[in-house]
Amino acid sequence: MNFLKYTSYLYLAFGLYFLYEGYTKWSANENPLLSFIIGGLAVFMFFFRRKFAKKFEDRNKQS
Repeated sequence: MNFLKYTSYLYLAFGLYFLYEGYTKWSANENPLLSFIIGGLAVFMFFFRRKFAKKFEDRNKQS
């Protein structure tokens, strides 16, 4: 179960990829809205999962 700590970094990688893709679409005068939304959501999920993983870890240490 130790690998679940590292899955949140996949969200960060996908988020950065989609933000980069959105930037390149914006530079090419295409519509980058969907790429920015997906990228922003993935970066948000990275921080959200990291926060709750830390909460569960702290709860297990107290028990």
